Amino acid sequence: MSFQLPPLPYDYQVLEPYVDKETMNLHHTKHHQAYVTKLNDATKDTDIVAICQNIKNYSVAVRNNGGGHYNHSLFWKWMTPVGSSNVAPTGTLKEKIEATFGSVDEMKKKFTDAALTRFGSGWAWLGVKNDGTLAISSTANQDNPLMAGVAEVEMIPILGLDVWEHAYYLKYQNRRAEYIQQWWNVVNWDEVVKYYDNYASKNKPVPINQ
Repeated sequence: MSFQLPPLPYDYQVLEPYVDKETMNLHHTKHHQAYVTKLNDATKDTDIVAICQNIKNYSVAVRNNGGGHYNHSLFWKWMTPVGSSNVAPTGTLKEKIEATFGSVDEMKKKFTDAALTRFGSGWAWLGVKNDGTLAISSTANQDNPLMAGVAEVEMIPILGLDVWEHAYYLKYQNRRAEYIQQWWNVVNWDEVVKYYDNYASKNKPVPINQ
């Protein structure tokens, strides 16, 4: 079966005022849909995790659009309306973050810096490396840390932020720093914890359908 645009787990307006309705609508129905359409045109393979992990075997079109599909499929789940999730990581992930970065706030500062300093379009990531340690990185364009031989830091992403201008320009224009700061208000920490507990801590990539 070919790749499909996943439905959002919420309405377009519910992340207001931090992420606006019009941006969410365009980002999902136009940008993500375009990645899905072009990915289906570029390959008949249907395992998106395997595609990302073996991306060196695929064309540039698959790399760009396969990354776009994987990244966005999780990005929608990494956000949630205010009040519907814990406001910070919990359990083992919280302990791991504190042991690695000193505190959750310090981790957020490092993540924010990775997002701010990514030149041009790309993503910032929190993930789990092969040795089980946590790391923060950024990637260009639609690359992600699953892409062996492409990502500077190879790991299983458990949280990612889209810093392409299409993710924020209608509301924040060129104010990427403000967009990043406001985005923290809608992070779905319950989902991030689930991805760590159920997948990344066991060295399993997070599937786009759970």
